[in-house]
Amino acid sequence: MSDNENQKQGRCGYVAIVGRPNVGKSTLLNHLLGQKISITSRKPQTTRQNTLGIKTEGEIQLIFVDTPGLHSNQDKAINRFMNRSAESAIRDVDVVVFVVDRTIWTEADEKVAEEIVRSKAPVIIALNKSDRLEKKSDLIPQLQNLSNRFPEAELIPLSALHGQNLKELEEAIIAHIPEGIHYYPEDQVTDRTQRYLVSEIVREKITRQLGAELPYEVAVEVEEFKYQGKICHISALILVERDGQKKIIIGEKGARLKKIGQQARMDMERLLESKVMLNLWVKVKRGWSDDDRALRSLGYDE
Repeated sequence: MSDNENQKQGRCGYVAIVGRPNVGKSTLLNHLLGQKISITSRKPQTTRQNTLGIKTEGEIQLIFVDTPGLHSNQDKAINRFMNRSAESAIRDVDVVVFVVDRTIWTEADEKVAEEIVRSKAPVIIALNKSDRLEKKSDLIPQLQNLSNRFPEAELIPLSALHGQNLKELEEAIIAHIPEGIHYYPEDQVTDRTQRYLVSEIVREKITRQLGAELPYEVAVEVEEFKYQGKICHISALILVERDGQKKIIIGEKGARLKKIGQQARMDMERLLESKVMLNLWVKVKRGWSDDDRALRSLGYDE
């Protein structure tokens, strides 16, 4: 059987999920897929690279692109990389889902809106966290603002976290998906490797543990990923930029690093459906977040 005969005919298209940092894009993707592939936290800049989430139901395959939030007024190499990733996704898709907060509009939202205007793709606006409104009338100023900016866009109030109105969002997306072959097997849910997903799990636990203390200059590099019998052995290096940051992550007598490792291992075992032996180290690598070569070595490439 040829490759073309293997590929299922139907409808297939790319959907960019865009918005300012920390507006709920990754949470929305995870709930649309019905499983977790993008890490989440309350801290901006949690997502750093475009991640594909693939949902196949019958003849329809939706390929969601979870993008980093677009940043303004930040000029480190890693911020430039994240902006390029998000901007490229907006240009090359069949539908753009613009996630905004139900009542808040910021300079960062403005930057995303400017990028979307350059895209030729149809736009669906997801007003996130709408379940938290005391009165529906509180939505009116934001709805008017968005209708003026995107007169042809469909506006859907929803809650990514609680799964409200996601069916309506999905139906609106499907209306714009073209006919074509499916690019991925129907059981595949992401383009990312297990090794990458494991590194992201560690980064999520660091982000959630440290909250406001966390420096942006944290990266995770998986140095070992191998199965021995029924156990997966994983060794990961946590990179920071200063000695003080290293101390924060390790914590008093190693307590914080131990807790990060315990939480990460539990998620890894769910992901891999296997027992995991996890070793974490923390290392200072000065200036990595503003060094293009260091970023490439850590997998931040185009």
